[in-house]
Amino acid sequence: MPTPHFRSQLAAALLGLLGTAFLVNSLSVHPQDKDDKATATQGKDSSSGASTTQGRAAGAGGMSSAEGASKLSQSDERMFKQIAEANLAEISAGKLAEDKAQSDEVKSFAKKMVDDHTKALDDLKQLAQAKGVMLPTEPGKQHMAMEKKLQALSGDKFDKQYLQQAGDRAHKETHRLLQRASSRAEDADLKNYASKVIATVEGHQQMAKDTSRNLKSTSEGKSGTGTGAAGGVQGGGESSGKSGHGKARSGKERSSGGSMGGETSSGASASGTGAAGASTEPQTPSGTPGTSGATGTSGMSK
Repeated sequence: MPTPHFRSQLAAALLGLLGTAFLVNSLSVHPQDKDDKATATQGKDSSSGASTTQGRAAGAGGMSSAEGASKLSQSDERMFKQIAEANLAEISAGKLAEDKAQSDEVKSFAKKMVDDHTKALDDLKQLAQAKGVMLPTEPGKQHMAMEKKLQALSGDKFDKQYLQQAGDRAHKETHRLLQRASSRAEDADLKNYASKVIATVEGHQQMAKDTSRNLKSTSEGKSGTGTGAAGGVQGGGESSGKSGHGKARSGKERSSGGSMGGETSSGASASGTGAAGASTEPQTPSGTPGTSGATGTSGMSK
């Protein structure tokens, strides 16, 4: 039979074996947990890295879009605004002419200006919005001052001044501006816009010249009619004067004729007396009766 001391040693050995087994089991389990934790941590880091990368890419895309919108040069942006002001000036002056013009032809021209430049401005607005450019909403100070002068005129003076100012002078400036944009602009869309609108402005220039010419012809025709009427009245006065002078001359001639007739009658009477005297005188030896001159000589000798 084993002694008590042996039993205690055996129990201690069993406990040691159990402790060793538990320790080995613990060591074999915990590395897996660590690996899992490490894997989970790596997954989180990967997700976070991917999200951060995507966020940065999105931010970069937004910045590139903003840069694309503001990429327009200062020169091109200035031309955008100048063209907008020119369109606004033509629209404003055209609306004024539709109300104040005296000639129907001038009113038709003004309506054409309003319609065409409104369309040109709308196209420019769409293009400017895509480029991130803020356009003005009213004409420039120079155009507003010119329009103020137009407002003070009326009738035929207004028509002529409007055609000279908005039809000729302003379109020349707009044409030069569009030519510069079509040749010097860095933005391709602005170049294409300017090239397209140039043809419209050239048509307006020709239309303004034709309208001015027609307006001038109409004005001269009215002036010629008035001059002809005045000439007719003046000619009638001259004819009446000439007729009066003719009557006066006729009266004078008649009066003079009467006087001459009287003198002739007196002469005839005197001749008759002379003749009668001659008949009472004795005949000359030749047998011819004495003439009045002989009678006078006889009288003188007596």
